[in-house]
Amino acid sequence: MSIHQTNTLYYVYDPMCSWCWGYKPVWQQIHDALSDKIEIQYLLGGLAPDSDVPMPESMQQQIAAYWKKIEAYLGTSFNYDFWTQNTPRRSTYPACRAILAARKQGAEKMMLDAIQQAYYLQARNPSDAEVLLDLAKQLGINFEQFAEDFSSPELNQALLEEIEFARRIGGNSFPSLFVQTPQGLVELPIDYQSAQRTINQVEALIAR
Repeated sequence: MSIHQTNTLYYVYDPMCSWCWGYKPVWQQIHDALSDKIEIQYLLGGLAPDSDVPMPESMQQQIAAYWKKIEAYLGTSFNYDFWTQNTPRRSTYPACRAILAARKQGAEKMMLDAIQQAYYLQARNPSDAEVLLDLAKQLGINFEQFAEDFSSPELNQALLEEIEFARRIGGNSFPSLFVQTPQGLVELPIDYQSAQRTINQVEALIAR
């Protein structure tokens, strides 16, 4: 992947990042306000590589504590049954590949919504391929094509290249925002409680 020549707003995220879930309402406002003014590109940051190892109890407790913090700070909903009804694994690359497979059919945001709702509200585990395949069926996209793309080496390579690109522009935490203009690349601070500040910053940068 390479830097775009046109004005671009990069949103670096992971479908299983709890802070991205908390940021979702604000990000939606930013997206809606700016989508006709600047190209918006979603970039997968790849939080955790493939793993079949059950998550240690200490890590489960740490992530559940993040959920409580986000809930208190932003009012975001979480279903804590996830921790008792699943075998959590530190593995978000499968969900990232599902996003890419859906993107090939123009359904990236639909799949992102489905994964986040399954994970945070329905206590389902998006580290499991069968959960992701089931979500794809519900989206009404071409399921055979999705399943083929989801498990293909080419798509996995595309994911690794996208993650590398996100790192190269500075997307090491999620969510992250960057604006590319002819003057260069600018990272924007994430304001979890107000969309307007970010909208103003982007508009100022593209007006220069």
